[in-house]
Amino acid sequence: MGVSDVLARLAVRQAHVLVVEAAGHWLTRVAVERLTSARGWHLAVSPADADILAVCGSTGPELTRALASLWDQFPGPRARIDVASPDRAAAALEHAEAALRSTVRQQADSSARAGHGADDGGRPPPRHDDHPAAPHGDHPAAPHGDHPAAPHGDHPAAQHAGTDTGAAQSPPGGGIALAHGGEDRDGLEMDVLHVRLGPVLPAWPTGLVLRCHLHGDVIGEAQAYVVDAAQRGHAAGGHRTSKAGPDAGEFAAQRCDNVARVLALAGWSDAAGRARVVRDLLLADKRSAAATELVRLRRQLRRSRLLRLSLRRVGPLGPGELTRLRLAPELAGDVWDRLDGMLDRADRAVSGGTGAVTALPVTPPEAVASVVSGWDVATARLIVASLDIDVLGAVSDG
Repeated sequence: MGVSDVLARLAVRQAHVLVVEAAGHWLTRVAVERLTSARGWHLAVSPADADILAVCGSTGPELTRALASLWDQFPGPRARIDVASPDRAAAALEHAEAALRSTVRQQADSSARAGHGADDGGRPPPRHDDHPAAPHGDHPAAPHGDHPAAPHGDHPAAQHAGTDTGAAQSPPGGGIALAHGGEDRDGLEMDVLHVRLGPVLPAWPTGLVLRCHLHGDVIGEAQAYVVDAAQRGHAAGGHRTSKAGPDAGEFAAQRCDNVARVLALAGWSDAAGRARVVRDLLLADKRSAAATELVRLRRQLRRSRLLRLSLRRVGPLGPGELTRLRLAPELAGDVWDRLDGMLDRADRAVSGGTGAVTALPVTPPEAVASVVSGWDVATARLIVASLDIDVLGAVSDG
C-alpha cells in the first residue's frame, strides 16, 4: 500500500457530504443525512467544503444545469452519487467511499478537469445503481422544508453568510459579477450587487431561488421563483394536510427537520443534532423515545437565555402582514416565536389526541422574497428557515 492510498483512507474518515434534495425526495435526503452522521462524516456547507455530492431524487432540467455548475466547483478528490430512494442511501455512500479511495479514478478525474483526458461535457455520471429514480419522490404528498442571529455558543450569526452555493450572478461570458451604482433606501447612491441564493443551499427550501439586490450586506430587494416549477405539481394556493394517525409521525418529523435547520443556522450544532435525532426516531416509528427526546430538546432550548435573546426581534411578522403575504397565522412573531411554534406543533402531533387534521398552507415564494428585504444575507437565511415551510407554491421564473 503506497502513501497515496494511506492518505486517501485517512481522508475518507472525515469526508464532507453536500446533500441536494430534489422536490418530493425529503425522505431520501433525511436517509442520506442520517447515514452520513452514522459513518462519522460531516454535512458540507459549500462546494469548497465538500468531498461528495449526494443528489437525492430525480432532478429537472433547471436543477440539473445548476448541479453541473456546482460540480465544477468541487475540489478533488471528489465523488458524486445519485440516490433514487431512501433504501439505496447506504449503497450509494459505499459507492462514494470507494470512489474517493480509488487513486486511479481520482487521477483520471483530475486529468479530465485539466483538459488532458476525456471529459463528460458536464453531464452527470451514470447512476451507481441499475434502476432509475422514482419520478414522483418518496411519498405521494411528501412535503419538504429544508437548515442568522447570534447562536448559543461562540459562533456569530454571519458565519454562514458566505456559504451559499447559489453564487452571485456572473456577467455574460463568465467572470466575476461586479456591483453597479444604485439608490439606497435613504436616497444615497451606493454599490448594488446582484446575488442569487439557491437553488442549492444548505438549510434552504427545495428548489427556491432568490435573486437579491444587495446594498452593502443588506438585501434591498428580492425576487423569488422555484426551479422546475412545471414538474413539481405544487399549486400556488390551498393546503397540504397531515392527519393524526399514520401521518402524524411524519408531520412531526418535518417540523423537527425544520427546527434543526434553524438551530444549525443559529450556530447551535449540538441542539440541531438532537433535533435530527428526534426526527429520525419519529420516522422509525419510535414515538415514545421521540417524545422523551423532544421534551428534553424543548427544555434545553427554553433554558438558553442567550439563544432566546439572539432570536428575539429577528424577522418579526404581524397578523396584518401575514394576511397580506398569505402566510399561516401560526407564523406570527419573531424567529424565536416561530421556532417555539414548530416544536409545539411537533409535540402535539406526537402526543396524538383528538385526531384533528393539521394543515399548513402552501408558502408563496413571493412572500419569502418579501420577508427577507431589509436584512443581511445571514439573517435572511435564518428567517426563511423559521417559516416552517411545508411546501412551496409553483411560481415560474420571471
